[in-house]
Amino acid sequence: MAKLILTQEVTGLGAPGDVVEVKDGYARNYLLPRGYAMTWTKGGEKDVERLRAARKSREIATVEEAQQIAEKLQAQPVQIGVKSGESGRLFGTVGAAQIAEAVEASGLGSIDKRTVELPERIKAVGSYHATVKLHADVTATLDLQVVAAK
Repeated sequence: MAKLILTQEVTGLGAPGDVVEVKDGYARNYLLPRGYAMTWTKGGEKDVERLRAARKSREIATVEEAQQIAEKLQAQPVQIGVKSGESGRLFGTVGAAQIAEAVEASGLGSIDKRTVELPERIKAVGSYHATVKLHADVTATLDLQVVAAK
């Protein structure tokens, strides 16, 4: 078993700053190469505090505030204009950063790109759903309309 400090949110495992124990292969082959975690050391406790402070500054303070933002996000679909070919296939994919920018551009507020989870890669024009984890207890489903940019 490997003892790690998470540097990013990992679904089903924990949030940034959490100290977790995982199997060696999972740590060596997935978490460490992708930058989701770093190895735990006694001196790493300072890093844990820094990560928790950064997470606290990005986090939405109250459940009520998170629920209000969730209602706004679920009220209307977010439209994302992307370059695409004749058949509707995109040149590249739509990622969490583009979704966060589109939410802010549509006037629905500001969300952190790290809170956006996509169930599938968006590679074509169409309608999609994304999950936004606003608070530990509040999750919003975001309707996305991916359209061809003019």
